[in-house]
Amino acid sequence: MNEQEMIFVAEIEDIGKRIDSFLSEKVETFTRSRVQKIIDDGGVFVNSKVVSKSYKLCEGDNVTLNVPENTDLEILPEDIKLDIVYEDDDLLVVNKPKGMVVHPAAGNYSGTLVNALLFHCKGNLSGINGVNRPGIVHRIDKDTSGLVVVAKSDAAHMGLSEQFAEHSIKREYHAVVYGNVKNDFGTVNAPIGRHPVLRKQMAITYTNSKNAVTHYNVIERLNGFTYISCKLETGRTHQIRVHMASLGHSLAGDEVYGPKKVIKQLNGQCLHAKVLGFTHPVTKQQLLFNSELPEYFVKFLNSLKK
Repeated sequence: MNEQEMIFVAEIEDIGKRIDSFLSEKVETFTRSRVQKIIDDGGVFVNSKVVSKSYKLCEGDNVTLNVPENTDLEILPEDIKLDIVYEDDDLLVVNKPKGMVVHPAAGNYSGTLVNALLFHCKGNLSGINGVNRPGIVHRIDKDTSGLVVVAKSDAAHMGLSEQFAEHSIKREYHAVVYGNVKNDFGTVNAPIGRHPVLRKQMAITYTNSKNAVTHYNVIERLNGFTYISCKLETGRTHQIRVHMASLGHSLAGDEVYGPKKVIKQLNGQCLHAKVLGFTHPVTKQQLLFNSELPEYFVKFLNSLKK
């Protein structure tokens, strides 16, 4: 079986971290459970020795992650129209619509971005990130619209994953939040992990969490709401939604972190991944994409201005 090899070096701040936690931080597209499965199968080495998932790192440890080649994919291609803003032999950038799930999971095995990509790319997608997630380097929530980069080649996937791990990817989101945000700009620096009680939710927590940093700027103050932009240093699950809710300004339409009386016509949080910039992992060209606000977002803004 062919494998993809990824190599990392533990720094001072990594001392004492469990190997599974360290690797799930380094490869943001891998869940901790996926990393643990690879470790259990003997696919992780520290200083050329196989380790268990409870191994704790020392400074300077050389960590090798061998990602096994995927088995035959069972997810079916589907002829779903995609808004492709860029494509070449190694990658493509898609403007994902609100309501589309990125990759198949329990309850969503069809109609996903992956189903559409399999049809469009005729199966020519990177296989590094698991049989259900071909080409998926990062993701955005079902009800978040906007730009997603997809890897067609393994080389592109590796290069993009490294940029996400280094936080060198430029990501800017636009959102509408409840209330009048007091400061014109600010930063939320608070770790995010699973909610200790509500397991389907994320929360600011200092237990089993990952560092998370969001910078926000006010674009326009509206009637009872504020239109903002958010730039991410990290890409944690529900990061903007959790961070803004922690300030008392949850996202309009957010059924999970917002008020009980939700704005139904938004069909989920008013959040759009507007800007995406990165270095092309193969050609080394600097790429920057800026998508238009979707119709639902513009209509909501106009209704608030009236």
